[in-house]
Amino acid sequence: MARVEFRNIKKSFGDVDVVKQFNFIVEDGEFVVFLGPSGCGKSTTLRMLAGLETITAGEIFIDDKLMNKVDAKDRDLAMVFQSYALYPHMTVYENIAFALKLKGFSKPAIDAEVQKAASMLELTPLLDRKPKELSGGQRQRVAMGRAMVRTPKVFLFDEPLSNLDAKLRGLMREEIKQLHKELKTTTIYVTHDQIEAMTLADRIVILKDGYVAQVGTPTEVFQRPTSKFVAQFIGSQAMNMLDATLIKQEDEYFIALGDTHIPLPERFKARASRNLALHLGIRPTDVHLRAEQIDHDRIMPIPATIKDKELLGASILLKTEVAGQELIAETHTAELESDHATLYLDLDAIHLFDVLSEKSLAS
Repeated sequence: MARVEFRNIKKSFGDVDVVKQFNFIVEDGEFVVFLGPSGCGKSTTLRMLAGLETITAGEIFIDDKLMNKVDAKDRDLAMVFQSYALYPHMTVYENIAFALKLKGFSKPAIDAEVQKAASMLELTPLLDRKPKELSGGQRQRVAMGRAMVRTPKVFLFDEPLSNLDAKLRGLMREEIKQLHKELKTTTIYVTHDQIEAMTLADRIVILKDGYVAQVGTPTEVFQRPTSKFVAQFIGSQAMNMLDATLIKQEDEYFIALGDTHIPLPERFKARASRNLALHLGIRPTDVHLRAEQIDHDRIMPIPATIKDKELLGASILLKTEVAGQELIAETHTAELESDHATLYLDLDAIHLFDVLSEKSLAS
């Protein structure tokens, strides 16, 4: 296991700055996910740690040892790629054993390590097969086994599940999580899939345009996003964003949403400012059809027009219009007598973002 530190890391390709400023510490034994859209710099940062990309500026340390000029093969890291990168002419056994053979391990030692990894990953019946005879999930497990037997200081995963179907991705997520629980090896995992990030990570580093947008546990980034970008990026249904204005009446602040005035929750008052243009954010699951669905008294009724319904199976998406803007509610019932309804907002679950900075007003 190892502690990894990134200090003022930057990466440019010609005139294009891909990673503009990256500072972060991965603690010993921690599972950290780099999450963000394509082009945000997450894979490039991982490749700089692995020694596969040169660093334009800054320093990378593993256990307080500077890595900038250390060859990739000497960094004691193991990387699992999206493309599996298996040797097609070798069997599963030979693919897993290859790195150990290069290190000069004895045949009994190699066999013991390969059998151990194969058992953990349920590959024992497949050891004599070639990669072309395996499914995508089996190939990915072989790639993981090859990384495991090296007993590296750090595991690096670069979008390893992107080529798999949805069901197989779910199974592989469970295997990776169990693997980390058993081995307790420091792990950095790159993905654009927020479900992978939320289910796997101890902490998530959300990147945007080469910068760190937010760092936190899955619960923290979901419940307390610090910017509009993070709020809308995290969540299986994107957070609703409504244009609103902060107004002041008789020494009290209200959120003006059309003709509806919503009392400003206490957590926003420290940064309140009269006539401030806002984005009001609320997740579809926090918009309800009945007041009793909210288990406290901080509720705001709001008139809405129902525009459309979308059946998701276990739930229904209601596409509504509120103050001339679209508001989506995710509900488990569609008991509507007309196209007009009263929706109930959970005031404990609303988010406010400054229109200009897009930063949260929450203290």
